[in-house]
Amino acid sequence: MSDTTTGETPGTVPSGDEDLGAAGSQLSTAPVETAVPGSFGGSRAPGAAGWLAWSGREALGWARWFWRQLTSMRVALLLLFLLSLGAVPGSLIPQTGSDALKVQDFRDAHTTLAPVYDELGLFHVYSSVWFSAIYILLFISLIGCIVPRTWQFVGQLRSRPPGAPRRLTRLPAYATWRTAASPDEVREAALKALRQRRFRTHSPKLSAPLEQGGAPTGDAVAAEKGYLREAGNLLFHVALIVLLVAFAWGQLYKTEGNKLVVEGDGFSNTLTQYDDFKSGNLFDDANLVPFSFDLKKFTGTYERTGPQKGTPRIYRADVDYSVGAEGGQRAGSISPNHPLEVGDARVYLVSHGYAPTVTVRDGKGKVVLHQAVPLLPMDPNVTSQGAIKVFDGYRSPQGRSEQLGFEAFFVPTFAGAGKGTMFSQFPALDFPVLAVTGYHGDLGVDAGVPQNVYQLDTKNLKQFKDAKGNIVKARLLPGETMKLPGGAGSITFDKDIKEWAGFQIVQQPGTDWALAGAVAAILGLAGSLFIQRRRVWVRAVEGADGVTVVEIAGLGRSESAKLPEEIGHLAALVHDRAPTHSDADPDREPDADTPAPVEGADTK
Repeated sequence: MSDTTTGETPGTVPSGDEDLGAAGSQLSTAPVETAVPGSFGGSRAPGAAGWLAWSGREALGWARWFWRQLTSMRVALLLLFLLSLGAVPGSLIPQTGSDALKVQDFRDAHTTLAPVYDELGLFHVYSSVWFSAIYILLFISLIGCIVPRTWQFVGQLRSRPPGAPRRLTRLPAYATWRTAASPDEVREAALKALRQRRFRTHSPKLSAPLEQGGAPTGDAVAAEKGYLREAGNLLFHVALIVLLVAFAWGQLYKTEGNKLVVEGDGFSNTLTQYDDFKSGNLFDDANLVPFSFDLKKFTGTYERTGPQKGTPRIYRADVDYSVGAEGGQRAGSISPNHPLEVGDARVYLVSHGYAPTVTVRDGKGKVVLHQAVPLLPMDPNVTSQGAIKVFDGYRSPQGRSEQLGFEAFFVPTFAGAGKGTMFSQFPALDFPVLAVTGYHGDLGVDAGVPQNVYQLDTKNLKQFKDAKGNIVKARLLPGETMKLPGGAGSITFDKDIKEWAGFQIVQQPGTDWALAGAVAAILGLAGSLFIQRRRVWVRAVEGADGVTVVEIAGLGRSESAKLPEEIGHLAALVHDRAPTHSDADPDREPDADTPAPVEGADTK
């Protein structure tokens, strides 16, 4: 795979500098992409054996070529784009794994489009065949790139910096001067300066005279710096693999469920305790973290005045929880941005409402129901509605066993009779009112068909009516009672109004790995963007007149204004210990291969 931050070919050197040899090679571990070949089989020998040999060479050649393409930067970027593009319908179209009811509503509303979505797997994008294929191909592409590239990088770390090219004047950054210091003194000064600037260096042991047409490659101090650029590049790609693995692991083993808990009640992390539950394909009941908690009190405060009136200020659920079968009770609190963490499980506070306590009696005064009934909020001021159901224990005045149901409408702050419709004016319990109307008959629960606990199925129910045929209904204040006609009993709105909290229990392994992968990817990308790979050579040879000629040159992974600046600083450091020879022959013609020093280099 090519470098993620540049579009140039790895190991690019200035035009016309093919003679740089090893000096300009391996500035990156990225393999060079090849064009589509014509044939790998070569010439075909006659006969069946020749055809078989040719076919084998052809198949092997094309397999290698496809593997190189799969592990190239171009294909990896294409797969990343396809993966992100494939996730778009997963966020726009209802998914079976997250909300089956919305999927069913979509099917009912789009009878023509839904079968097409089914064929394309758009109702379960992340487990579809095509999304999995893109995911796996991207995974293979990254691994196929990283493994050989890592070995090449390790080899570069263990090897010496390459020797200097014969003509340093051809490099993009160059400085030169003549000095009275010996070549060994110059090289010693160069080694010291390079090591001060954290270059990895190598110095020859023997001096060699300057020859016409260029210098030998073994007479210069060689140094290299910027390995962290390639290390950052590799770290970025490894981090992508970690992210992919963490994402797949989390999706396969994740669990997510919701539970509504009334003050005084509790929850135990077992499947039967959830109101709704969904999980990954490899989930097992034994993977659930064993813990339980009791909701002791819910505290909610709201802004009383100003433009933000009614805005929540404090939402906190105080709980006692325990871990494991024999774990001791611990006190804790859960708020919207501070979940309760137990092992790999997190308990989030996601909703809140009221649960008015009601008491239902039959005609003889026997209590058939006494409990806090949670009602679902309809607006920010917690106007709530729901159903109160009596399944067992009730008998009509005629002695028949029946079931009772009440449609309930609750407002925590009532505006008052004659002041408009019955909607709450404020979310706190300032003026609570409960409106009810009753039914009797069969609630339909014995048929075995699931039904919404917050709604009444009135198909087999009769509404209570008085002697004049008017529907029996009432608005009740705390402590008030509504009598049912014909001695059928009563319902009382008790003064004890409880609050409930809705919790989402999420268990998704791999989140820590995903976070570590994301941080590592950012660090690796930053390294590959801001660190420059470069090589520097300092050549010091004795000229024909006995004066040492010093040359400093550098070559970078890509063109950068910082490279000439760095060569200038290095030249200044070396020049301090090997200054310019002041007694040079004024009649000496300048060397054809010795240009003027780069701007910024001290050549006094």
